[in-house]
Amino acid sequence: MAFAAYNEGDKNSNMNLMRTGDSPNEVPISRTHAHGTYWSKSEAKSWVPFLFMGTCLLYCARVTLPICVSAMAEQYEWDKKQSGVVLGSFFWGYCLTQIIGGYISDRLGGAKILMLSTCAWGFVVIFTPVIVHQSSSPIVLLTASRFLMGLLQGVFYPSLMSLFSIKVRESDRAFTSSSVCTGSQVGTLLLGAVGSVLLHRYGWESVFYFSGLPSLLWGVCMWKYFLKGQDQIISLESLGNGLVNSKNSKVPWRKLFQSTAVWAVIVAHICLAGTFFCLLSWMPTFFHDLFPESKGWVFNVVPWAVAIPFSLFGGLLTDHLIKLGFDTAKVRKIMTVFAMGLSSIFTKLLSYSGNYYQAVIFLSASLGLQTFNHSGVSVNVQDLAPSCAGSLFGIMNTGGALCGVAFVYLAGYLIETSGSWPSVFNFICVVNTFGLSFFLFFGQATRIDI
Repeated sequence: MAFAAYNEGDKNSNMNLMRTGDSPNEVPISRTHAHGTYWSKSEAKSWVPFLFMGTCLLYCARVTLPICVSAMAEQYEWDKKQSGVVLGSFFWGYCLTQIIGGYISDRLGGAKILMLSTCAWGFVVIFTPVIVHQSSSPIVLLTASRFLMGLLQGVFYPSLMSLFSIKVRESDRAFTSSSVCTGSQVGTLLLGAVGSVLLHRYGWESVFYFSGLPSLLWGVCMWKYFLKGQDQIISLESLGNGLVNSKNSKVPWRKLFQSTAVWAVIVAHICLAGTFFCLLSWMPTFFHDLFPESKGWVFNVVPWAVAIPFSLFGGLLTDHLIKLGFDTAKVRKIMTVFAMGLSSIFTKLLSYSGNYYQAVIFLSASLGLQTFNHSGVSVNVQDLAPSCAGSLFGIMNTGGALCGVAFVYLAGYLIETSGSWPSVFNFICVVNTFGLSFFLFFGQATRIDI
């Protein structure tokens, strides 16, 4: 279902969306996923919390195996290398479906792809304990399951961006994106807390059931209450027809890639995503090396808890400034300065942290400020190309994930050869400064896909 919100001046042009018998004061209903049909305020109040829950469940499912892998490795006698292969298989699947997921979402509707992918990965998570116990070679099937999980979750964020670009007004995009994406921090915290208890009391299987069943229920609720059931199911025939008919609305790739604004958003996103992945991957080792007596739950929980209000504040501030009449491009750039510039300062300060608590404060500030990206670069792709935002975001996210892996390996090389953590933090600052500078010089917010 999709409600069309319009201003007084748009009323005449939208009368065809009203059902017979509707009064002019009622909210019109559109049963098509058409460009320009925005969510009304009442509908947004239903969609945004529901999509927030979806993002929360996405990360609950994603971190299930990292929480359980130690217990599973002990049970099945895996070494560190084997555990690493299992964990890393998710990433390779995740990279493969970003672009195609965004492309299909732009053609058939992001909400449908979100529903299908969530139901699919819910089944995968639920049946993982079953296939592991029944297999004579559990590590092989678990690796395949994790790879499939990556394939299915790779379409989530491109589909989300595609949906927002069509259904959310420019002046509401930042807070909507920030609110929904905050589910990633909540999901990580939720499963980190509940999953640890379930793992200790009931075994690793219970953690999979806890994260898989709600994902499946979320997909069913999307289908029944938001997509209205059978008429929204994507058949193979409709999928093929949708992709064939998309020839009339091809993505203007040449025009997009000839634009410096598009390259600015791609470069900035790749730099920030890569450095974020690098920082996140090495922080536990940093605390273990420099502060061996530190409590792991503190630096694994506090930064994520701090990131939630930072993200929401960034979205509120951005939309407020745009509604006041500030130039959209300038506002996006200001948010990116917080996300890549100011956050890098706190990353650099990690080199000078004199004690454990200072390090936690600096890390929390750095990760919290990076969430302003939800109101900057991540939303900017919807400004530039709303008709193909999913496809373009898929390219950005694929590049960010690949660079993230490369940066993690490079950081390990720097630590191994120099024995210096400041070299890693300096590298992160340099990369972020380059991406920020490129975006400040060439970034825009004018639509270029028409």
